[in-house]
Amino acid sequence: MYLSASRAADTTAGVRTRPPRGTRVRRAVAGNVIALGAVSLLTDVSAEMVTAVLPLYLVVGLGMSPLAFGALDGLYQGATVLSRLAGGHLADRAQRRKLVAGTGYAISAVCKLALLAVTTPWGIGAVLAADRSGKGLRTAPRDALISLSCPPEEQGRAFGVHRAMDTAGALLGPLAAFAVLWAARDGYDAVFVVSFCFAALGVLLLVLFVRDTSAEKSERAASSRTPRNRTALRALARTRGLPRLCLIAALLGAVTVSDSFLYLLLQRRLDLPTPYFPLLPVGAATGFLLLAVPLGRLADRIGRPGVFLAGHGALLIAYLLLIAPWGGGLVAAGCVLILLGTFYAATDGVLMAATGPLLPPQLTASGLALVQSSQALARFGGSLLFGAGWMYLGPEGALTVAAAALALALIAVAAFQRRSRA
Repeated sequence: MYLSASRAADTTAGVRTRPPRGTRVRRAVAGNVIALGAVSLLTDVSAEMVTAVLPLYLVVGLGMSPLAFGALDGLYQGATVLSRLAGGHLADRAQRRKLVAGTGYAISAVCKLALLAVTTPWGIGAVLAADRSGKGLRTAPRDALISLSCPPEEQGRAFGVHRAMDTAGALLGPLAAFAVLWAARDGYDAVFVVSFCFAALGVLLLVLFVRDTSAEKSERAASSRTPRNRTALRALARTRGLPRLCLIAALLGAVTVSDSFLYLLLQRRLDLPTPYFPLLPVGAATGFLLLAVPLGRLADRIGRPGVFLAGHGALLIAYLLLIAPWGGGLVAAGCVLILLGTFYAATDGVLMAATGPLLPPQLTASGLALVQSSQALARFGGSLLFGAGWMYLGPEGALTVAAAALALALIAVAAFQRRSRA
């Protein structure tokens, strides 16, 4: 129902009349957003098939310690930092956002097959780092295509539609992994092969249906030379509001516990059998899918910073539920997963929607990459710290410290936002 919008003008005798002044016009979501959403849906099926089985495979199957897993998970997150910046710069420099994004999607697809050839934890880590580098390379150009495909006042909705389609893939991926593990004798290898097939189909859709909007959306950007590295960084540093967004994204990213650790905590508390572990991300993906578009539209109406902070508030409640003694078991676990999905619905696309309108068209991908990289680098450090905390304080102790840090960070950001508006 998000593929079409209510018409803002009546047609009488074949002549379209303008809507009355003050009428809120809702346009159809751009075709490029839908095409990119379809690509992301298939790619996320592929990625989440692997992600869903990875924590159990490494910690239980290969005996990796929580600290080593924290380092690997941090590498998994942090490998995107440099590639995000490179992808954003290359896309803006060449004004070929589709080509750079497609290259990133292709790298990630090949990595799914490479998982069949490695057997050691750190060999797997190297492949995952390459996979995340492909993700980093494509993310900023893809988000720049979305941003340039719609007007600033509708970007929350556009990113919400894209993230909802992306999350539909995140919902289907763990289900597909569960089905493969249940049916196949060599379950993990079969998961990797099926994952590659979905990723390859996503690359094909991007080649056939996604259009590069750089030339269409900004003649000035097409006719002017994109600034070189240092000049571009200076221009971004002077962009009003962008340094503040980078700082906020980094601060809150540092106190965001990785999903993988949260799923491991849930698995321990529920004593969940191995084949059912991939189903845990389904609850979070369901919350994300249902709320991505409504929260994106809400952010367009009431302001994106408030929705972004409220999403981190939902994450804090999820932490507190995991720390508290349970009486409900599955009910409490379901609440944690829905809150996790709410967190992503209120933050992922909303942060990009808040960033895009601040940026000059010729630096859209670079600016988005800068914010994304600030967040990813902070999460890399956060994963290392939480893994160490798990070993020395225990899982509940580490999560208690993380919850306190998140609460303090939210108070600091809210105060900073109030002072900035004053």
